[in-house]
Amino acid sequence: MNVVDSCGWLEYFAGGEQADFFAPALCDTERLVVPTICLLEVFKRVTQQRDVGQALQAVALMRAGIVAELTADIALAAAQLGIMHKLPLADSVVLATAQHHGAEVWTQDADFAGLPGVHYRQKTKN
Repeated sequence: MNVVDSCGWLEYFAGGEQADFFAPALCDTERLVVPTICLLEVFKRVTQQRDVGQALQAVALMRAGIVAELTADIALAAAQLGIMHKLPLADSVVLATAQHHGAEVWTQDADFAGLPGVHYRQKTKN
């Protein structure tokens, strides 16, 4: 199972330099877990940078995977992971969701660098 962090989705949708890094996880929709926090972050960013119509199209593609709701158990695990690894709230939710589903995280967010079960690739400079 795979979870792609919001930055990975945005990189893929933008056709960025690292899009190929995320493509295998994103295209394997049967094994793709999509935390609801990623839906929120991607919808917000695409709306800000483009428009609501394109944001809805992006979210429709994301929903081809298994959408994982933020449950009470995942929220509590996220709080613990956030404290343990000094992660921001959204990152801790992504990690907790991945762990709950036995998934690996794919990201270019440096907050995840070095954590177990994470495929991290440093973001390229524009």
